[in-house]
Amino acid sequence: MSRWTGSWLSGPRSALEPGADSGDGTAQRWRGERLGLPRSGPGAVAGTGRRAFAILVDFALAMGVAGVFTLPDLPRNWSLLAWFVITVVAVGFFGFTPGHALFGLRVARLDGVGVVGVPRAVLRTVLIFPIIPAVVWDADGRCLHDKAAGTVVISVR
Repeated sequence: MSRWTGSWLSGPRSALEPGADSGDGTAQRWRGERLGLPRSGPGAVAGTGRRAFAILVDFALAMGVAGVFTLPDLPRNWSLLAWFVITVVAVGFFGFTPGHALFGLRVARLDGVGVVGVPRAVLRTVLIFPIIPAVVWDADGRCLHDKAAGTVVISVR
């Protein structure tokens, strides 16, 4: 899938998988190398499995929070609002959601600024709603919502 998205998102070089050579001698050896991130350990691009489990934890937390306010009825769409607020506040001010914290992940800006900020957090969160941006990624492991916001999800441990 990254071959398809990379070719129209960031030019032909981004369609290359890590380790593939474009013929110019600048092969990317691991996800995030072009971004200046380490191969593994703290600061490396987070894996998709940990990211998926983190968002499931956030969804469950949001359902619980919304459920408290809608008892005895089910939370229905109120859980989406709770998830939106939790995600924007947590990522905007702290760089991670409760699910990210549980799995040792953090959202970092590519320009090196320490705080993601509310505008970028809102953009990331709004773009996750249609699901497609979250399941399409490039050779660096950045999903479409991260590319639009200028962020990357990294491991902190």
